[in-house]
Amino acid sequence: MRGREEDFRRAGAALAAVGLGGFRYARAFREESGIGFPLLVDVERRAYRAAFLESAPLRHVLRRDNRRARARARSAGHSQHRLGKDPLQLGGSFVFAPGDVDLFVHRSKTFGDNAPAGALLAAVSGPVGRPGAPTPGAS
Repeated sequence: MRGREEDFRRAGAALAAVGLGGFRYARAFREESGIGFPLLVDVERRAYRAAFLESAPLRHVLRRDNRRARARARSAGHSQHRLGKDPLQLGGSFVFAPGDVDLFVHRSKTFGDNAPAGALLAAVSGPVGRPGAPTPGAS
């Protein structure tokens, strides 16, 4: 998302991220990542529950696809400094529109299962969400 921030702005989208860590952790993440959009802290996990985001079983840490995702992240220069409040909490990606419309829904099924930025951008800029149109990535 960091590399596509301007694309989303040009498409008229406002980005935000929600994390479980404390405010100090969020500040450090913002400085390290260089994101310009809001980073919200949800210590009570209200947004996670509202979005029906699940936690992964511990065995998912050993999955081959997760090892590949960690290797990709490391090769891109990312590192995990410490375990967060709930290291098994899975995330998601959503595109919401006015009028309580979900244009795109992706709930991660395991670590590293992130929606492609291109799919999110397509949901923002395309005809998705109009009556009768499918919701890509709905899961």
